[in-house]
Amino acid sequence: MSIVVEHIVSFIVRLRPRLGGQLLRTILTSGAFFFLFAFHLSPLTIKAQTPDSLRRERLEEIEISAQRAPSELRTAAPTQVLDAEYLEHSGALQLSDAIKQMAGVTLKDYGGVGGIKTVSARGLGSQFSTITIDGIPVDDSQNGQVDLGRYTLGNAAYVSLSQGQEQSPLLSARAYAAGSTLNMETSVPSFWPGEHVKLKAGLEGGSFGFFSPALLWEQWWNRKLRSSLYVNYLRSDGDYPFTLYYTASRQDSSSVERRKHSAVWMLTADGNLFYTIDSGNTLMVKAHYMRGEHQLPGPVHFYSQENSNENTREEVAFLQAKWKVESGKWKTQVLGKFQATYDFYEDSSSTSITGYLFNEYRQREGYLSASTDITLSDHFSLDFAADGDLSHLESNLAMRNDVTRSKLIAVAAAKYQLSPFTFHLNLVYNNTLDHVVDLDTTPHFQRLSPFLSAMCSLGEGTTLRLFYKETFRVPSFGELYFFQSLPRNLRPECAHQLNLGITHAGSYQPINLSTYQLTLDAFYNRVTDKIVARPGHNMYYWSMENLGIVDILGVDATAEFSFSLHPSTFILHLNYSYQYAVDHTLPDSKTYGHQIIYTPRHSGGASLRWENPWVNLGATAMIVGERYSGPQNSDATRLPAYCDFGLNVDRSFDLRIGTLSLRAAIQNLFDVQYEVVRSYPMMGRNWRLGIVYDF
Repeated sequence: MSIVVEHIVSFIVRLRPRLGGQLLRTILTSGAFFFLFAFHLSPLTIKAQTPDSLRRERLEEIEISAQRAPSELRTAAPTQVLDAEYLEHSGALQLSDAIKQMAGVTLKDYGGVGGIKTVSARGLGSQFSTITIDGIPVDDSQNGQVDLGRYTLGNAAYVSLSQGQEQSPLLSARAYAAGSTLNMETSVPSFWPGEHVKLKAGLEGGSFGFFSPALLWEQWWNRKLRSSLYVNYLRSDGDYPFTLYYTASRQDSSSVERRKHSAVWMLTADGNLFYTIDSGNTLMVKAHYMRGEHQLPGPVHFYSQENSNENTREEVAFLQAKWKVESGKWKTQVLGKFQATYDFYEDSSSTSITGYLFNEYRQREGYLSASTDITLSDHFSLDFAADGDLSHLESNLAMRNDVTRSKLIAVAAAKYQLSPFTFHLNLVYNNTLDHVVDLDTTPHFQRLSPFLSAMCSLGEGTTLRLFYKETFRVPSFGELYFFQSLPRNLRPECAHQLNLGITHAGSYQPINLSTYQLTLDAFYNRVTDKIVARPGHNMYYWSMENLGIVDILGVDATAEFSFSLHPSTFILHLNYSYQYAVDHTLPDSKTYGHQIIYTPRHSGGASLRWENPWVNLGATAMIVGERYSGPQNSDATRLPAYCDFGLNVDRSFDLRIGTLSLRAAIQNLFDVQYEVVRSYPMMGRNWRLGIVYDF
């Protein structure tokens, strides 16, 4: 038996360079092959009567396991996950593209590829959402809003969004403290026997000067060390046509204009090292660099499009590391990061005496986090986490040009599980201290915030869940100190989050319904001293104010179905959100009971994919209801509802060496004219073509 197996393996290893990728995968994934390996080759190396060349091949090279994503169903906090396959097939290019198909998400988009893009989950505002890469926060102390357009998805294993907090051990304290967490996980390279290098080259082009080449290089160095390098360049002229309406009713005269001063280019390089020190002891190091330039288009008002000579340049570089140790009942994780950011803004059309305005901002941040999970028994475990963060921001402004913020977040958490119940409890301590060079006072904010969740299994595939959480958010540097002669009188926001939901998953073979999963969550959020941001005379300057009390009552629903009709497979995703988010500050004010700005009551989306042996087809739809651009809801501030519909096709060809994939997509198929943010029209109908060679 052993001689037969050894000859089979020897034959495959010698033949591998001449085999196409698909043929080798078919051989290795066959049940017979794995049965032989499990029966005879359990040692880590091939032994007795093995040729010398084969003896050097170690079974550790077989890395065919997917990365574990957060659970969408068995978690008390609603979680949505989009894996790499879904992201690739949907044509998602930037992190902002991924979240458009998630329930409970409001995306603020200033149009085009280069427009600023921020996320708000369940009406809480973008600053309540922590953006993380591999669990390590991406911070922007200047304005607290991370531009999701800065981060591309070419090397992502999955993107997840957790409301409240992700129900996983070894979270950072920042993740515990966030109102929601949007995480992009880097793909860990996997290799087949004898494979040491994997390359993936892609090129996309499309409407309005869109051009984006990309390269992913994955390397197997030895059984302990792997690496990946992803490089992407993106540019767009951004000069798309739009309809200019001359009245708010959009029923009278209009004309077709073309967007001006909206070009963008961006270069991203992302390098990763994955080192296995020993069993249960791993280290991951990431070096990330992004540089880009954006032309900021002027707002579009009735009858005209403002000329703009505003430009921004940004540069982001960070080095981060994650060290994780698992030993018996103990798990420990240490995170470290240093980030440097440079932002430059200029306006050559300024009406100042010099006729030219420019602002420079340089931010430096050091971040360190440690967390420990201790399993005390089969039913009880404890988690402890602490984060230290030091941010320094310099600018060329005459006042408040030097601001330093130190932040400490500490968490104690407990988990108790006794079937069918699971309980989580944690307390978060947040301490933030600011030092401003030209101010005598030292702003100091601190708070203790609780979290409690319960989950109950109601039977096979059905789970009932509940959580309550308090979230504390300190105003950012930009909100407190910049653009005015005196500090803004802003108070920290505090959010109270309550969620009750049910999930169900199963399969139903009689009608070829292979699998399905359903989630339904009702939530209530109350935000006190809510800070609302509104763009000023351009995209770079904002006005901020405390509203006082905002109540948000809503429902999130998702559904996913997979049908198998040989030889085809149909995959359907659906989501719907209802958000009643109103100002309840002063009963006698004109805005009392009005929907807060840019938050739709109704929104939803759908995607359908048909996979078959010929050409895969996909369709997506994003529907957003009416919103208001001002605190007082009126016809003058109302933004009409819209539906953005897209189609995509793709086909893969197995070549002698590697796989070639061709893609085509049409976005906004019906050329709907709409605005996400008032006076900044979105792109109409546009197309993209792409080619990817994976070898």
